[in-house]
Amino acid sequence: MAGKAAMLDATSTLVTGSNRGIGLELIRQLSEKSNGPKWIFATCRDPEGDSAQELRNLAAKHPEIEIIQLEITNPSSIQTAAAKVTEKLQGAGLNLLINNAAIIKLSSLESETAELMAEVYKNNMIGSMMVTQAFLPLLRKASRESPRKGMSCSKAAIVNMSTEGGSITNLLLWHVAHIISYRCSKAALNMLTRCQALGYAEDEILCIALHPGWVQTDMGVAAGQPPLTVDASVQAMLNTLSHLSEKDSGTFVNWEGEALPW
Repeated sequence: MAGKAAMLDATSTLVTGSNRGIGLELIRQLSEKSNGPKWIFATCRDPEGDSAQELRNLAAKHPEIEIIQLEITNPSSIQTAAAKVTEKLQGAGLNLLINNAAIIKLSSLESETAELMAEVYKNNMIGSMMVTQAFLPLLRKASRESPRKGMSCSKAAIVNMSTEGGSITNLLLWHVAHIISYRCSKAALNMLTRCQALGYAEDEILCIALHPGWVQTDMGVAAGQPPLTVDASVQAMLNTLSHLSEKDSGTFVNWEGEALPW
């Protein structure tokens, strides 16, 4: 599987929420690839804080990793980050944007509140939307200037990290955790992905909603005992991303590339 993942050939990648869990592992595996990106932009809310120590350690070993402060609910923070990335790219575009940052609040139908719903929705859907809008010019530039035909994650792509818990058909792990606000926010993110796929089709920007599996992260453990390690999930996701093409744009798939129902 690792060999196949080498087919992903994005010159530049940006991952939000990259100081822990899936985001951190994405940065780690991308930086350790033999043909890894020339630029890996690792964004998080507090790059100087204790929670970003592992990320800073990783960046110290890999000069291609650029840590950038980005608060996905703060428009000025997003614009500042986009300006920094534009400057670092020195005229090049951004090939791969992975909207990974998200929050979860445990709740039931009875205990869910308007405040929690709004906070989770603002982070998980609106934040991803605003980040994509800010980096769209760089994605368009990458697509326009690429010699590659069709769509791919090596050319120009938006990957929205979703969850099968947001599948209206499946509602993964309903018996374990209701997490109403989280499910609703991810169902909305799935709709955003479909809209982006239609809206950016002419730009040849691939848009995908990706379920990483129930993974052993801080967020995953909050709902029980996940079966999937972070390493295995990320390795499989990178492999899946390497094989996506225009026929996949606007779809909802899991870490192994299997289609999921909306």
